[in-house]
Amino acid sequence: MASRSINRIMILGNLTRDPELKYTTNGAPVCTFGVATNRTWTTAEGQTKEDVQYHRVVAWHKLAELCAKLLVKGRKVYCEGRISYRSFTGRDGQQKNITEIVLDDFIVFSDGRKIVTESAEEATETKPAASADEEVPSPADDQEGSEEKVDPDDIPF
Repeated sequence: MASRSINRIMILGNLTRDPELKYTTNGAPVCTFGVATNRTWTTAEGQTKEDVQYHRVVAWHKLAELCAKLLVKGRKVYCEGRISYRSFTGRDGQQKNITEIVLDDFIVFSDGRKIVTESAEEATETKPAASADEEVPSPADDQEGSEEKVDPDDIPF
């Protein structure tokens, strides 16, 4: 039986560039982007120092398409995945090594600004219209319903 091991990484940082979505020859979507993480500390002399690390992140399939839609340069993002090391021969004939995070999950953090995207506009346009048989509640109906008295004994939980 093989011994257990773990390859897990979690980073929280800012996107250094907009995600780049491409497709493999087999048609699988792949998205790459960069994330910068900062670390600050105070030296023994009382001087504040800062170190920035840059990480290459790659996402595949449906997750890649989501990254391309939701992520924007400068946005704070939490990334979770595994570290992968690859090597290849470059066009110049030199051996190159790449360390990247293969994304399993991510969370986008809001920066406080309200962002309107085309997909949000499309969602409101593609909302199915009510048929003639259905009764469409008006905003006045909602206000009247909020004034209705509710008996706590009628609540099922």
